[in-house]
Amino acid sequence: MTRGGAVALVCGALLAAPGPAAAQGRAAAHDRLELVHVQGGVYLLAGAVGNIAVQVGPDGALLVDAGAPERGEDVLAAVRELTDGPIRYVLNTHEHADHTGGNTALREASGPPATGAVLVTDGTDGAAIVAHENVRQALSSRQDTPVDAWPTETYATPFHDLYFNGEPVRLLHLPNAHTDGDSAVIFRRSDVIATGDVFATTHYPMFNPAQGGSIEGILAALDAIIDWTVPHQLQEGGTLVIPGHGRICDEADVVEYRDMVQIVRDRIEDLIRRGMTLEQVKAARPTLDYDARYGTDYWTPEMFVEAVYESLSR
Repeated sequence: MTRGGAVALVCGALLAAPGPAAAQGRAAAHDRLELVHVQGGVYLLAGAVGNIAVQVGPDGALLVDAGAPERGEDVLAAVRELTDGPIRYVLNTHEHADHTGGNTALREASGPPATGAVLVTDGTDGAAIVAHENVRQALSSRQDTPVDAWPTETYATPFHDLYFNGEPVRLLHLPNAHTDGDSAVIFRRSDVIATGDVFATTHYPMFNPAQGGSIEGILAALDAIIDWTVPHQLQEGGTLVIPGHGRICDEADVVEYRDMVQIVRDRIEDLIRRGMTLEQVKAARPTLDYDARYGTDYWTPEMFVEAVYESLSR
């Protein structure tokens, strides 16, 4: 097997799992979900493996991502703590199961669309599932993904806009980052951004070059998120950011994470220019000063370095 094939195999197995690791998903299935008000009409629903953003108002509920498949009923129960209205939209930030696994349960539990709302493509009633076109292609290519979990509305442009609960909502395509179909979701009135897995506070960036991900795309995505954030005072507060995994953040948190990624990327690029092999780059430990914070057993520093090396070597 070639080095690139080995990287794709390891990364693919991790990124196809329901969460950063399948074990994390199984443990989370026994935990109670937690609702946290972010600001405006937006809440964070934590504990479904992948973070979920929930916007509620007179039109019903809009969710960014759907959590892992085993948490579908729990997610519905948590949303009902916020509103008795129908779930009109589920916006998928990318294809992975810890963010799309609950699509079917959420769609089936939704009432008929309101006047002017989007009808699903097979003509039945239910929540509209919106994502980048590459997400639909990825999910529809998997034999184990039911049709009801596929996006019913897709976009292939730099962004896609909705207006819901009196608020402009924008899906911003972040190409070739975590995958080739990532979207950030911007709630313009509430001043909240849900990033999906291009940003997380719990681990190094996870991406698979074989699925269209790249370290350069991760950096470009983080820069785009920073462009949309406006701090309140002294680089704190203001626009709040919901990562794919981890706590609520502001601009300073995203900048700190972006700087870490940029520093590690530049170190590895320098080592590659010196003619070092992958094993030599790993031995140099270019992530050493960040490992205590971002190193995990499911996405180790060595795995991250290997993915960056493969991305830069392409």
